Amino acid sequence: MAKSATGRWVSRVGASGGGKAYKKTRPGNFYGALVVIVVLGLVATVFARYEYEHPAKNPAGVAPKIGTTWYAALSVQACGKNLPYLATDTSSKAQGMYALQADVLKISPVSAADAGNNATLSQFGDEYPGLLISTSQMKIPKNVQGTANPLTSYTNGQACPTGKGAHYPGQAGKVSYAYWTTFGQKKPTITTNPATIKFAPDIRITMAFDPTGVIPRPPTTVTDDEMVADATTVTSTTTVTTPPTPTTTVKSGSPTTTTKSTTTTAPKG
Repeated sequence: MAKSATGRWVSRVGASGGGKAYKKTRPGNFYGALVVIVVLGLVATVFARYEYEHPAKNPAGVAPKIGTTWYAALSVQACGKNLPYLATDTSSKAQGMYALQADVLKISPVSAADAGNNATLSQFGDEYPGLLISTSQMKIPKNVQGTANPLTSYTNGQACPTGKGAHYPGQAGKVSYAYWTTFGQKKPTITTNPATIKFAPDIRITMAFDPTGVIPRPPTTVTDDEMVADATTVTSTTTVTTPPTPTTTVKSGSPTTTTKSTTTTAPKG
C-alpha cells in the first residue's frame, strides 16, 4: 500500500531525529542537564575537600577540650642516637601545642584544629615551625624559626652514617613512631603514621629513624621527670577578702556606745 503524504512526512521526521521544533529544544535541555550534573559534582568535590582540610568542631565530651592542659614526653632518635631537644617557644597564642624544656610537650587546645580527636602527633608537627613528620620523612629544624637542617633530615631508605661511634653504619633506615600510654607499659606501640597517635595525659612518644626491626627507646628519665613535674605543679592564688567591719550603735539613755566587731581571716596553707 502506498504511503500517504502524512506517512511519508512522519517517516522523514523519525529518520532525521525529530521535527524542527524538537531539534531546537532537545540540545538545550540535554546539555543544560549535563552542565547541572557537572556543576553539582564540582560543588560536592570542593565541599568534601573543605571538610577534609577544615575538621568539624570537636564533638562534645571528646578530650582534650579547649582549655584543657596535658603534658607529654618526647624523644627524637636517629640511627640509634638521641637528637638534641627541640627548641622551646611559647610565644604564639594561636597554637595549642608547644615544646617545653627537655622535650616536654604541652597540649593545651585553643581551637577545634587541635582539640579532641585532632590532638595528634601529626597536628603537633603541623604547628611546630619547620618540623616535618610523615609516613616516609622526618625533618627536624635547627631552631624554632623553622630553619631546615640537612643533618637531621631523614627519608625512608636513606643510609645511616658511617664512621666512629656509628650504631648502624650504612644500613637503610625507616621512619617510625613509638608510644607508651602508661609508665608500666614495657613494649611500645609502633606505627608509621603520626596521625594515628592521639595525645593523652603523660603519654611518652619517640619519633625515630632506624633500620627495620630496631625498637625505638622511650624518652629519657630526664624528660619523664620534667613532664611529671610540669603536670603536677599547680599554681594557685588564694585571695582573702576581709568583710567590712560591722558597726553596732547602742542607745540606752546614756551617751551612745559604739562596739566594733573585727574578724580576722588567716590565709590557708
